[in-house]
Amino acid sequence: MNELIGRVFSFETKVFPNESTLYNQLASHGQSPKALMISCADSRIVPEHIMQAQPGDLFVCRNAGNIVPPHDSQLGGVTATVEYAVMVLGVRDIIVCGHSDCGAMKALATDADLTGMPNVAAWLRHSHAAQKLCRESYPADLDAAEKLRNMALENVVVQLSHLRTHPSVASGIARGEIALHGWYVDIHAGQVLGLDGETGRFSVLREGQKLPVALPHGRRLAGESLIAQSAE
Repeated sequence: MNELIGRVFSFETKVFPNESTLYNQLASHGQSPKALMISCADSRIVPEHIMQAQPGDLFVCRNAGNIVPPHDSQLGGVTATVEYAVMVLGVRDIIVCGHSDCGAMKALATDADLTGMPNVAAWLRHSHAAQKLCRESYPADLDAAEKLRNMALENVVVQLSHLRTHPSVASGIARGEIALHGWYVDIHAGQVLGLDGETGRFSVLREGQKLPVALPHGRRLAGESLIAQSAE
């Protein structure tokens, strides 16, 4: 703890003076983050560090397992954060970011006994769809590392589907104002993988190549074509 406190003093005496213009601008004009990032609370995964973000760039929500409960299933910080990011801050891109060696996903992949942690068990029920999918749709003879990786990847997909049940997100998607991104950070390789919504697969993000996007910006109104036909 003393080491961490020492860094606070370093921020005040060394970091802040060099970034005072940026901090003064943020204090005077408020925030306008470029994206909302929902990531795991794991101490090894720091969204701002991975994206080399400056203060004001990201609106971040971290929790065990980078989970997004379906709307109305649980009132809490994730729901409020999503709503505020979309309706007040006008965020246009939302990232759900999982990672390798995730403790929450490991508990699901190994059917760990969570009797002594009832709150953790209740929270992880929002990932049971990914757990069931991995158990029934992947080969049973995969090694532990492969099972854990698949669980983390499928969990990102499930949480993106939950995200779309939030009214503010659903409305923004329909208007073409919100894009969804599914990422996976491989700690061992130092790589970030992105979900391609067209193929349903994850691929490594590469400079100079097209960014894989789970759901790109685009107006999506199911009845729009019918309205157009009626007008004709």
